[in-house]
Order: sequence, then C-alpha cells, then structure tokens
Amino acid sequence: MYLRRHAGALAPSVQRTTEPAQARTGECVLVVEDDAEVRSYVVDALGALDYDVLQAAGADDALQLLQSHQTVSLLLTDVIMPGKNGRKLAEEARALNPSLKVLYMTGYSRNAIVHQGRLDPDVELIQKPLTSDQLAAAVRKVLDGL
Repeated sequence: MYLRRHAGALAPSVQRTTEPAQARTGECVLVVEDDAEVRSYVVDALGALDYDVLQAAGADDALQLLQSHQTVSLLLTDVIMPGKNGRKLAEEARALNPSLKVLYMTGYSRNAIVHQGRLDPDVELIQKPLTSDQLAAAVRKVLDGL
C-alpha cells in the first residue's frame, strides 16, 4: 500500500472558544444511572462545573434522595434502567417536587421518549456517549428553561 506524502502545514487544532457554563449558587443535580462508569463520569463532569451533585444507581434510591434533599434542581436520569425506567422515575419525582426539571440520557433507544419523530412536550434528551461540553450545555439549557 502506498500513501501519498503531505508536504503542507498541519491544520490548526480546534480550540474551545468559550468555557462551559458553570453552575449557579445552590444548583443541585441528581444523577441516576445504572452504569457505574457512566455515572462516575457524569458526576465528575458536573462537579467540575461546581454543581452540587447527588447520585443514585436506580430509581428507588433516587426517590429516597429526593425525599431527603429538597434542594434538587434537576433530575438527570438514564431512560432505560433495570426496574423502574427513567420516565416512570421522572413522573414519581415530579409528584414529590412539581417544579423539578428533568433531563433524560439515553444510549440505546429514543423510542421511550420520541413519538412519530418528535419528543414529547417538556422532554429534554441528551444522547450517550456524551462529552463534558455537551453535558454542560444540556444541563444549563434545561435549568435556564431555554
């Protein structure tokens, strides 16, 4: 196999032009993810943005945390989990706190949230795998109600 040699200059590397949006005082995110590695990544990324972060491996643990922590601003939950799915968790969580904002994550299927090619009303979704910048932007968008 012969490859042609490139004699020109290297393309400039892509650099971030803006910093990801930081948390505002008192913003707390509850991360619910059954995959420990994904959960750890998301928790670390949000912590680096100065969010107060709680975490749970499943819906039942998340509901207990919501009952004992009234300051949760955002529920960030996986859609597909063993036991209760993210959709059912969000319904029960909003029964405890009607003003709770919800952001769904999925790496498998959008079918639980998407119907006829459109998201259900008031549903925000981020696809896995995700970068810390994508996560920061999605969380900020939901918290700001944009």
